[in-house]
Amino acid sequence: MRNNFTEQLLSGQEAPISVLVNGVDSNQANITRGYIQGTWLAWLSRYAEIQGKELPMPVSLEQRIWFNPALNSRLFLVPGLIAIIMTLTGSMLTAMVVAREWERGTMEALMVTPLRISEMLIGKLIPYFILGMGGMFFSVAIAVWQFNVPLMGSFWLLIICSALFMLVALLIGLLISIVSKNQFVAGQIALLVTFLPAFILSGFLFDINSMPAPIQMITHLVPARYFVAILQTLFLAGDIWPVVLSNMAALLLMFIFFFAIVWRKSYKRLD
Repeated sequence: MRNNFTEQLLSGQEAPISVLVNGVDSNQANITRGYIQGTWLAWLSRYAEIQGKELPMPVSLEQRIWFNPALNSRLFLVPGLIAIIMTLTGSMLTAMVVAREWERGTMEALMVTPLRISEMLIGKLIPYFILGMGGMFFSVAIAVWQFNVPLMGSFWLLIICSALFMLVALLIGLLISIVSKNQFVAGQIALLVTFLPAFILSGFLFDINSMPAPIQMITHLVPARYFVAILQTLFLAGDIWPVVLSNMAALLLMFIFFFAIVWRKSYKRLD
């Protein structure tokens, strides 16, 4: 809004207003724009009624939508899809690792070898980490070159954030695998604990701010929530450090938490 808005309005001149809408989430941007237009028209009607005149147009609405001017849902969904793909690779596949050894009866053979439990777990996690990061590189390439999604931020920062999220996903899947000791059960738990929350509660499909307050509190327990926010920021806005660093800090805390639990639960015993 300009400084002389009131003077121009009272003098009968056109009074421009600038409305800035964050267009990262196209659905939310459309809803916000609709509310603004409805409020503006309601005010104009009231203003005309008070003046006793026909509906004037003293205010001009200048719309500018940040980050996603065309309100293209592809620009919003494709970056979030990378988090879903990495969740599938990191959590659901890793959830089968140790459980498969128990089901096949090969865990007993591993227990009597000089191999330390930490070496065994690292050996099982490295291939899935490489697979997950490879999926991330492929997904980013498809997003940029096939779907024309701009990558405004640093590619190296994207790699660091993706690696941190991948480690968290691997630890969650490994913890499920250690606790369940059954592939079917591990898969079902991983589906309920990692994939579905990442799909529904991460902000990938539904705006978190439009959810009920109790559900918003639950979303803070979903690692994909923080990674989706990082992806959407790096792709559409750039290196916005307050957003990126705060979400990276949350992922780092989750990594420390799950690493401590996995370390405590991992031991060379048959019970």
